[in-house]
Amino acid sequence: MTVNSEPTPQSAPQPAPRVRSANIRDVAKMAGVSHQTVSRVINGHPSLREGTRQRVLDAMEALQFRPNRAARSLVTSRSHMIGVLVTDGTYFGPASTRAAIESAAAAAGYLVDTATLTSLDEAAFKEALERLIDHAVEGLIILAPQETTLRQLRHLSVQLPMVTVHSTSAADDHGLSVDQVAGARLATRHLLDLGHRNIAHVAGPDGWVESKERVRGFRTELAAWGVDAFRIAAGDWTSDSGFRIGEELFAANAPTAVFSANDQMALGLMHACRERGLRIPEDVSLVGFDDIPDAAHFAPPLTTVRQDFTELGRRCVAHLLAQLDVPVRDAPRTVVPELIVRQSTAAPR
Repeated sequence: MTVNSEPTPQSAPQPAPRVRSANIRDVAKMAGVSHQTVSRVINGHPSLREGTRQRVLDAMEALQFRPNRAARSLVTSRSHMIGVLVTDGTYFGPASTRAAIESAAAAAGYLVDTATLTSLDEAAFKEALERLIDHAVEGLIILAPQETTLRQLRHLSVQLPMVTVHSTSAADDHGLSVDQVAGARLATRHLLDLGHRNIAHVAGPDGWVESKERVRGFRTELAAWGVDAFRIAAGDWTSDSGFRIGEELFAANAPTAVFSANDQMALGLMHACRERGLRIPEDVSLVGFDDIPDAAHFAPPLTTVRQDFTELGRRCVAHLLAQLDVPVRDAPRTVVPELIVRQSTAAPR
C-alpha cells in the first residue's frame, strides 16, 4: 500500500543580513585613537602628528569610510560646494568650461551645484541665484556671457566670493576670460597675410559679449591693414544660420574669405559654398572659432581659433578658491587663444 505523504513546507528565504557602513568610531578603533582625533583628521586640524594622521587615513581607506559631507559642514561651517550659474549649457564653449570647472573642483575636494537660467530676465536670474545661495554654496562662478546678465549681476548685491566668465575687455575684480579680441585678430590677420582683402565676417548673435568682442577684433585688425570689411552678418551660433547667410553671401560678388565667429556656423558656410559650386579653399578661404572636436574632420579640415576651455575652467576654480583662502597656484585672468591652421585657407586666386 502506498502512503501519500504531505510535502514538507519550504521555509521562506531569509534576507541577507544588512552590512552596516563603517562609522567614525570604527575608524577610531582600528587606528587606535579616539573618535575626536578622527574628527580632527577629517577636518584638517593642524595640531596632529603625521604618524597619527596617517594611521587614521589608512583605517579610513581600509574600512572604505567616507565622511558625511552634511555633518562635516556643521562642524566646519564649510559646505565645500561651488555654485555655477549658466545661461545655456548646450553650446560648446559653456559646456566645455562647465565640465572643466567640475573636474577642477572635484580635484580640490569640492562639489558643484549648477543652476541653469530659463530666461535672461531679472526675475529668472534672481531665482537661480537665490537657489544656489539657499544650497549654502561657498562661492559662485557665473557662466553667463550675455551683456544682460552681466548688467543684472552688477546691480545685485551678492556677498559671496564670485568669479564671472566673460570676454569683455573691461577689467573688474571678478572676471576671467579668453581674449576674444586677440583671437579674432589672429583669424583676420591670417587671412590678410595670405593676401585676402575682400573678407566677410559671420558674427554671433546680438547681446553676446563674445559676438561683440570678435567683431571688434575683426574690425581692429582690418583697420591696422587699411582694409574695409567686405560685410558683417549676424548668425545665431548654429550651422543652419551659417548656411542661410552663406546662401546670400555667395550668391554674387562673393568675398574671397570669411571669418566665422564659431565653427558650427563655419560648417553651414561650407555647405552653402558647395551648393554654389564654390571650392574651399580654392575659391573661398574660411576660418572658424572654438576648435570643436569635429573641426579637424570637416571637409576640408577647418582652420580655426582654439580656446583652451579646460584651462579656463581650472583658473575659474583656482581664483574662487583663492578668495575662500584655499591655497592654490596663481594663474593669469586671461587665457590667450591659439590659431590652428588647417586646409580651409589658402591665398586667393
